[in-house]
This record gives sequence, structure tokens and C-alpha cells, in this order.
Amino acid sequence: MIYLDNAATTRPNRAAVLRAQTFTEENFFNPSALYGGAFAVFSELGRARESILTRIADPQKFELIFTSGGTESDNLAIFSSARRGNAVTTTGEHAAVERAFNELKNRGVEPRFAPVRPDGTVDEEALLSLVDEKTTLVSVIHVSNETGGINDIAGLARRVKEKIPRCIFMSDGVQAFGKIPVRLTSDIDLYAVSAHKIGGLKGTGALIKRKGLALSPLIFGGGQEKGLRSGTENVLGALTFSYAAESKFATLPEDGERLKGYRELLFSELDHTLFTRLSPGNGSPYILTLSAKGVRGEVLSRMLWDGGVVVGTGSACSSKHPYSRVLKACGYGEEVLGGVLRVSFSPETTEEELHAAAKAFNQAVKQFKEKL
Repeated sequence: MIYLDNAATTRPNRAAVLRAQTFTEENFFNPSALYGGAFAVFSELGRARESILTRIADPQKFELIFTSGGTESDNLAIFSSARRGNAVTTTGEHAAVERAFNELKNRGVEPRFAPVRPDGTVDEEALLSLVDEKTTLVSVIHVSNETGGINDIAGLARRVKEKIPRCIFMSDGVQAFGKIPVRLTSDIDLYAVSAHKIGGLKGTGALIKRKGLALSPLIFGGGQEKGLRSGTENVLGALTFSYAAESKFATLPEDGERLKGYRELLFSELDHTLFTRLSPGNGSPYILTLSAKGVRGEVLSRMLWDGGVVVGTGSACSSKHPYSRVLKACGYGEEVLGGVLRVSFSPETTEEELHAAAKAFNQAVKQFKEKL
């Protein structure tokens, strides 16, 4: 099997899972208990928290809350920060942000959506024009999960704060963390990440927050995660996340350069009379979004699956919709939208796999068109 749907989820890092397994078999204690074994688990959880945080932020200025994933992190950030006035985001956001913003209407907050460019990045001037004295939150995705386009969140956060200093700035960093160089600046208040995009386990994520910023919990109970996310901690998930991140960040620059080359290699071997490229050349090296005009992407995906190649048609969180909401917002028509394939890589992807995948892509489209 050639697996090229890593933006949807990655294969768990085996070494990280095995390293964390002791906390399900031997040191399985509840970290909130008061005896020695439980304290040892609590301490390891603290080390995991700091290890993940320090990869992209200064622990003197930021702190980390473990959650069940990127969606919960986004929701916690949005519903804590947008309590009145208006909130501004983009039409290129992941569903976790887009649907949360639409829910704000029911809570008395006006959601505002800035347009995106064809590569999935936000029109910065249009976004800033929506920010006014009543704006309490601005949310901009870091890396588009649909195209791989990268937003300059540090620059945007600075410009938002220059205009409205008290405004909170957040970013969904799920497709950026562990894949492109990231360092949170003091203008970025909240940043959501997810474990299963980098070799961790599903059901684990985190929200990184600026220290001193007040949040309101979505889940109430025993007061874990400093009262912001109650419930017995997912120790296995958190530790696997930490160990997977340790492995991922050790080779992040080298992986990025190699996968950028692989991304271009794959595109170069595709029949350009059959495929249109939607991803920008300066986007994430982990994502290449294509369209086979006049062909149904979901049909191609099934044909490729039958041939041993696994590839998605866009965000797995929006797969029940006929066309990608984000790519439609990018300005593409139905002919392009219908034939979308999102190819996404991992450090385990090999050059040999991409040669075989390119051949399979070309053959699948040709076979489909021959039957028309």
C-alpha cells in the first residue's frame, strides 16, 4: 500500500507508542491521585507538556492545555475569546473553526469572513478591513488543510494588534505543527495543534495559550489542566504525542526539504493535460492538491484504492459534502471542484512510491475518461 493521505491522519509512530505503553501496563495510575506512583505519572505528564510547548514557544510566555484534538482546541479558544461584538476569520478555515464561528451568531457575536486567494491563503488587507473597535477575536489558519497554502500569522497578528491592541489572535496550527518551522510571537495568543497529524494518537491535541490570558472551560469537573479541561488525563495520548513530536522535530528541516522535492517530483511525472495544480509552490511541502477536470475525485480515490494507492479528495472532516467549501471559496468552478485529489506526504514517503503513484494517477484518469 502506498499511503498518501497523511493530512487526514498519519500512521502512529511505533517507537513513540511503545515508549508510552508502560503508562498503560505498569504505571497506569491516575495522575491526580496522591501516592508515589501517581505522582510519577503526573511528573511525566508535566515533562510531556513542556516538551511539546518548547518546540514552538517560550515556556516563560506560553502554557499548554491538553485536549482531545484540534477541534476541541479550536472550540475552546473561540468560545472563550469571542463573547461580544464581532469576530473575524477567513473563508479558508477548517470546519472546526468555520462551524464554531457560525455558532457565534446564536451567542450574540457577529462572525465576519475574509476572502481567500486561489492558493487558500487569506487576503490580508480584506481581513484587516473587517477588524474594528468591536472585534474581540481574529482567527487565521496557519497552513491550509485543503491546499497547503501558508499564512503569515506572525505578521497578521502584529498588524491586528497594532490596530486593536486588546483583540485576541488565534491560529489553527494543526497542519503546521511538526511540519514547517514555527515560533509563536507575543502577538499570537492561542494556537491549536493535534497529535495524529505527526505520528501521535487520535483523540489527543493541545491548545497553546499566552500566559495571563483568561479562558472559559467547555468541560467542567475535577479541575484538571488548570481548570480549563476537566477529566482524567489521557496519559497514553499525551505522552505518545510528546515522543512523536520529539522524533518529528529532530529532522524537521531535512524532512521539509526532501518532501518539497518529492512533491515537485510527483507533479512533474503527472500528465499535465489531465491534472491541474491547485497548491502553491511556496506552500507546505506536505500537501499537493490537484484537480482532474471532468473526473469525479471520489471515483478516482476509489480506483486508486483498488490499485493500492491511498489518497484523499480534501479534508476528511468535510467528506460528506459534494465539493470543498474552502476550494469553492478560492474561486474554483464545479469542473475543477469535482475532480479534486489531495496528496499528502510523510517523512516515511519514498521516491519509489511517488513514481508508482504518478503512474497510477495518470492511468486512473485515462481509464475513467475512456469509459465516458
